[in-house]
Amino acid sequence: MTQVHEIQKVSSRRGYAMILMLIGSITISFAGLAIRNIEIADNFQINFYRAIAFGFSVSIILLIRHGKTVPSKIKGIGLQGILAATFLAIASISFLQAITNTTVAATTFTLSFIPFLTAIMAWLVLGERIGKSTVLTMAVAGIGISIMFFQGLGSGTFYGNVMALLCAVGFSSYAIMIRRNSRSEMLPTLILSNLIIMFAALIYTWDDLKISWNDLVICFVIGGFLQAAANTLLILASKHLFAAELTLFMLLEFTLAPVWVWVFINEVPSSWTLVGGSIVTLSVLGKTLSEFRKADI
Repeated sequence: MTQVHEIQKVSSRRGYAMILMLIGSITISFAGLAIRNIEIADNFQINFYRAIAFGFSVSIILLIRHGKTVPSKIKGIGLQGILAATFLAIASISFLQAITNTTVAATTFTLSFIPFLTAIMAWLVLGERIGKSTVLTMAVAGIGISIMFFQGLGSGTFYGNVMALLCAVGFSSYAIMIRRNSRSEMLPTLILSNLIIMFAALIYTWDDLKISWNDLVICFVIGGFLQAAANTLLILASKHLFAAELTLFMLLEFTLAPVWVWVFINEVPSSWTLVGGSIVTLSVLGKTLSEFRKADI
């Protein structure tokens, strides 16, 4: 009975971690809609102001969780945390470069391979072998993504496609580092990552930081709420999920983003987007529900 109880306990934790990732993925999926409402701010201006808001929100979370011991927690991330922060900064900067220099279809299709790339890297670096159910979920979700974006691949630019690939590699590497240090407090990596982004943005736009109030509010919503919430939940979930599973839930972001644009600004998605998105959503929800069923053994 003890062994059965332990299996139930592990499955329950994994199930709740998947719920956290579902919430985070749904939250961050509104970022595309927010970016669509930016008036004049360029990529580096957006990165600068959202990084300020992102770092501020995470700092508040750290203070609530650790109080006076926050400085020691920041020092405790070590070289591994610095590398993780650098990878995330690279992914964040290259994402905006990709989505503004190639088609949304080309960008999101490239990024949809993050779970598969992460699975390979996790196997090589961490020795993590994902289960058959996760492989099946990834395969089904991959079919859904392919249906959604297959027709748009040919219209991208070389630079934009390279940036999308760099974003995929950067985020997969970040997920590996977070998972590798899952027993440590890795929230400070989010603060460091945003400091790197702010520094890089200042290099390119230090003499032109003036943006409209509309754009400033949107940047603060993206960084201070959407990204802060999604990345915080990812770090919390990393203590119970494999690296490939963490990034698997990102596919929901890519499938839900066109839906919000459709609902709120009437940009109607194609029938292929709806079909593919439904396949991805059902596959991820099915994986989450299966974990809760295991907990009821």
